[in-house]
Amino acid sequence: MWPFRRRRTQSDEGRPEPSSVDAALKLSEPASGRGLRWDRTLTWFMRLMALLWIAKGLSFWAVIVGASAMVPPFEDRSLGFQAAIVYFAVIDPIAAVGLWLTATWGGVLWLLAVMSHLVLAVFFPGVVPVSLALAVAYCGLMVTYLLISFLASGEDE
Repeated sequence: MWPFRRRRTQSDEGRPEPSSVDAALKLSEPASGRGLRWDRTLTWFMRLMALLWIAKGLSFWAVIVGASAMVPPFEDRSLGFQAAIVYFAVIDPIAAVGLWLTATWGGVLWLLAVMSHLVLAVFFPGVVPVSLALAVAYCGLMVTYLLISFLASGEDE
């Protein structure tokens, strides 16, 4: 029939033909005794952070367009405040998309966004006010991300 297909022999009669789909499914199934999968944990952590950072980015956009109850309005604020708000309104949603895609650049951009938020809060507290609890939470999230990434990188494939 088809010249490229292997002919079945008599020893092949009792055995089903191997399927490439079956082989792919076997590779994707986790081993039964493996326990916690760090790569899956990292994916869930990144997706959760993506949802939070999309909300954070949208809150900065709400300040820009005047949807928040901020007094004085955005255009009457200092240029430093306006620059910081626009910076976070742009970088946070982009970092969130990268996190959702579980891309390496998303994690790096997210770390940059968090670090820049903390640095601005330390050096310019009037522009970007951050409470101590929020600063500790940001540091905890960064350490958690780095730890899970380290553990996921050491997993056997």
